[in-house]
Amino acid sequence: MKWCWGRPNRWKCPLNKKAYPNMLQVISLQLENKPGALMRVTGLLSQRGYNIESLTVARTLDPEISRMTIAVDVDSTQRQQVIKQMNKLINVLQAIDLTETPSVVRELVLLRIRTTQESRTAVLKEAEIFGGRVVDSSTEGFAIEVTGAPEKLGEFIDVMGSYGEIDVTRSGALAIALESKRLRLQPPVLTKDGSKIEEPVI
Repeated sequence: MKWCWGRPNRWKCPLNKKAYPNMLQVISLQLENKPGALMRVTGLLSQRGYNIESLTVARTLDPEISRMTIAVDVDSTQRQQVIKQMNKLINVLQAIDLTETPSVVRELVLLRIRTTQESRTAVLKEAEIFGGRVVDSSTEGFAIEVTGAPEKLGEFIDVMGSYGEIDVTRSGALAIALESKRLRLQPPVLTKDGSKIEEPVI
């Protein structure tokens, strides 16, 4: 999947790359669940002037390992270099680029809408079209949960905005590769006495 920066609602990139040269790079990382691991990844990006569009992280089936998904504004010529630098970080077990590889990218939106009584039925129908689920209802309106591709959620938000005042919270992108890849652990850096070097948390 390709994302373009600067297009409404982060739509997929068109075939004309010259018209929209800036793509969001989607990176999937597996890293040790230790203090400072997140700071090192985000610090690498911020030091190089890359803007993070979204970041999500949570534990995997192994409580000692977390999976992180980052959507970051990186020039296409620098994408491979970013992955190489991340794979050199302490606590990072594997970083892969999902920008142009077979993968599934999904995001969750929680939207609260205040609307008139006359529009309530139309709002519910629109939410159903987008696969939304009402998680709370009041006399003023609804709280709706929708999961889907980022560009689909952008459309949903635009549609809901035409019916009344809205508040929106987006989870950020979650991604998983469709190709099966074994986790390749980075070899630890050892001291003379055989212990692993741990980078201090700043």
